[in-house]
Amino acid sequence: MRVVGFSIANRAVELGYPIAASLRSMLPLVDELVLNIGESDDRTWNLVESLREPKIKPFRSYWDPNMRFGGEVLAKQTNLALARCQGDWGLYLQADEVLHEKDYPVIRAAMEKQINGPAEALRFRYHHFYGSFNTVQDYPRRWYTRAARAVRLRTGVTSWGDAMDFCLERDGRRWFLRHADIDAYIHHYGWARPPHVMRAKRTSFERLYHEDDDLPVIPEDIYYERGNLRYFRGTHPAAMRETIASQHWDFDHGIERQPPDWLRHALVWSNLYLHRAGPFAAKWAQRIKRRILH
Repeated sequence: MRVVGFSIANRAVELGYPIAASLRSMLPLVDELVLNIGESDDRTWNLVESLREPKIKPFRSYWDPNMRFGGEVLAKQTNLALARCQGDWGLYLQADEVLHEKDYPVIRAAMEKQINGPAEALRFRYHHFYGSFNTVQDYPRRWYTRAARAVRLRTGVTSWGDAMDFCLERDGRRWFLRHADIDAYIHHYGWARPPHVMRAKRTSFERLYHEDDDLPVIPEDIYYERGNLRYFRGTHPAAMRETIASQHWDFDHGIERQPPDWLRHALVWSNLYLHRAGPFAAKWAQRIKRRILH
């Protein structure tokens, strides 16, 4: 079984992506790692070269700044990396996602089991770190709980949308992949970095989705999605430990001021049900929610 990793990065150093940790976390699982690096003047290319890992095969690519609809440039660049993958499985991580070494046996076993099985992709669980390395988002309606991060190669699989998922493309049509859910986690550090770096990253990210005259206003408090956080009680991947030990900013998570967990979770799922029930039910649900919380 041949496994090829693939990823993309653009201005990763400047915008605080843990690219080195992400790549290192994939290396024990892959025979080769294809990395698409945008043509930027930050130190991303130099950082990757300094890792001195013969498995890593970086190449440069031009990221068209005029592709600013729905993050489509991310899927395009992901597909450029995917096209260079030759093997049985493609293992994909974004530049702020890291695997934990304790999950390697689970991932490897799932790939071996499904190499001739029905699954065309493996879906991983997620820890979404937010504001710090000690707190994670706990709101499944807003923060996805699973995503495909391993795909069968030579099947016509392609990245689509803003590169958050994959599909099959055949005869000009797109088809959903058949997934197998596995009990392995992606540690997602996209929202865990110093506030000023987080603001720069968010500003850059919005330019992948909006024209200049339609850019959303970035809130003064960049960590504005509080209210559904919990403490992270697990362990971090070994590749991230040096970065985590160097955290130098404070984050007011406000967990003690949140409603109890049972109430938060009840409200999440009741909101989902009432949203589907219609606007009248949703309006009354908001009134009841305000009474409960205040």
